Amino acid sequence: MPTITRANLAEHIYSQVGLSRHESADLLEDVLERISAALESGESVKLSGFGTFSVRQKGRRIGRNPKTGVEVPILPRSVLVFRPSQILKAQVNGESLEGMVDEE
Repeated sequence: MPTITRANLAEHIYSQVGLSRHESADLLEDVLERISAALESGESVKLSGFGTFSVRQKGRRIGRNPKTGVEVPILPRSVLVFRPSQILKAQVNGESLEGMVDEE
């Protein structure tokens, strides 16, 4: 199964919305930039019927090198988390969407 790329998405916007190819690419870049900026500032991004992107903080902890068994400190960091909506989960699993309401 092929990977969907920015170019694929921009082409789909072009064919569905009727903007020029350049305008479609700019629109896609603007949407992605707004999502990125919101996540960078610590906000969550909810796309109804799709899911929620959020940033979670992981604290410092001790890990172990699987090869040597030596303990090493893992520094605190931010991780990006995606939580799919019930609608997206149902679509991926080929389930019926009748009567389903997005709980997020």
